[in-house]
Amino acid sequence: MDAGRQKVELEALLGREPVRVNLDEIVGYVCGKVILVTGGGGSIGSELCRQVARHRPKQLVVFDIYENNAYELQQELKRDYPELDLVVLIGSVRNTHRIQTVFEKYRPDIVYHAAAHKHVPLLEDSPDEAIKNNVFGTYKTAIAADRYGAKRFVLISTDKAVNPTSIMGASKRMCEMVIQMMNDRSKTDFVAVRFGNVLGSSGSVIPLFQKQIAEGGPVTVTHPEVSRYFMTIPEAVLLVLQAGAYARGGEIFVLDMGEPLRIVDMARHLIRLSGLKPGIDIPIVFTGLRPGEKLNEELLMHEEELRDTPNKLIHIGRPLEFDEEEFCRQLAHLYEVANRDSEAIRQEVQKIVPTYQVPEKAGQDCLDKNIGAGSRDGDESTIFSAGYHRGGDPGGGRGPAVWLDHHRPKDESI
Repeated sequence: MDAGRQKVELEALLGREPVRVNLDEIVGYVCGKVILVTGGGGSIGSELCRQVARHRPKQLVVFDIYENNAYELQQELKRDYPELDLVVLIGSVRNTHRIQTVFEKYRPDIVYHAAAHKHVPLLEDSPDEAIKNNVFGTYKTAIAADRYGAKRFVLISTDKAVNPTSIMGASKRMCEMVIQMMNDRSKTDFVAVRFGNVLGSSGSVIPLFQKQIAEGGPVTVTHPEVSRYFMTIPEAVLLVLQAGAYARGGEIFVLDMGEPLRIVDMARHLIRLSGLKPGIDIPIVFTGLRPGEKLNEELLMHEEELRDTPNKLIHIGRPLEFDEEEFCRQLAHLYEVANRDSEAIRQEVQKIVPTYQVPEKAGQDCLDKNIGAGSRDGDESTIFSAGYHRGGDPGGGRGPAVWLDHHRPKDESI
């Protein structure tokens, strides 16, 4: 299936007009700036890089752990934007020294943090990795942004962070909490942008349906009533960029994605767009909800309220209040538990995100809290070097998050 055909099909599946944004607002704050995109080789990250490259940044720094994705994007951007000052770096946001070194050398003005593990069922089987990569990868990147004077930090979040039923959703909710806490203690403006499923992204349902149709079926849908909010990759990225233009610090931007769409209806529509008849040429099979999946997603928690922005499709949710000092203490313990690779991680997550419910089987498994000694490699054993923390011992052996320097007044330089 060629790219043009796919684009038409994806927009047709939405059942609405594509989102338009005011590109002039984007140009105003991206032009002439040093931009860092973590997870830059992924579906959202790479489109962010393409959009930024079009608007004449001073420098674009792409950071990703997957070298193949990064290489392909590098070749594309070099070809399409030969005058672009492009830096492509390989590394993990979980590596404290690496991420600090990147910020120290390049001093980005704006950070788009798209690096994350996102696949819900896979992360249900590897919950510690979700926490180490999503929560503490975000934490380490945010601290580096604060330390090296970034002006703005934009977290890519998800509707799965709202009343999460999965470890992935709970991890992204904690990422939003990290952003809120950091904004209260930093001169950097920290914001989050929350949206639903992105059509055509890696790991999304549409490429799977297309593959299943090409193979003659069946098309598998988890439940007849399961629904999701959807937008295309370019739509999501343009709205992320524009939300960044509105950022003043501490906001959770919620993107209006229209009405949620039933997955089975999308499957039938995609079969018809392929010139076939659903249920006749291509059967549809219901397989049951997978671990951690919701029947329906939400964009807001009940306590959150919305206020408008100049773009009617971008709204600002009121951040929920929480005890930030207690959150720091909980993160310290969470970090230790995550590095033990034990099922006890789920109970610790629930203490921080009460709306997350521990699956029954997982609750039984975590009775054995001595599974594994945990990894203590140099990349992940501490969140920061001891020299950055007040009260940290030089050996870095007393636990991480209590040293996070979050007690520093907002107007005090590091």
